[in-house]
Amino acid sequence: MKILYFSWIKDGIGKSQEDITLNENIKNISDLIDFLITINDDYKKIFSDLSSIKFSKNMNIVDINEKIKNEDEIAFFPPMTGG
Repeated sequence: MKILYFSWIKDGIGKSQEDITLNENIKNISDLIDFLITINDDYKKIFSDLSSIKFSKNMNIVDINEKIKNEDEIAFFPPMTGG
């Protein structure tokens, strides 16, 4: 699975993307976040307030319960504003 990070999320984690292989316990974005926060404290800090993070799967905005698989591209980014 390709994971993309944008804006302050990218800055906090220190990378713009990474590839991981999902294990059988990671079935949705919530499970993915639970896995990511075990990597190190940077991930734990970034994902501590999910109200300030949006998610996309294959370039479509989705919610945290969206089912995922290894072939998907997941992105984490701050909420967008318009004007």
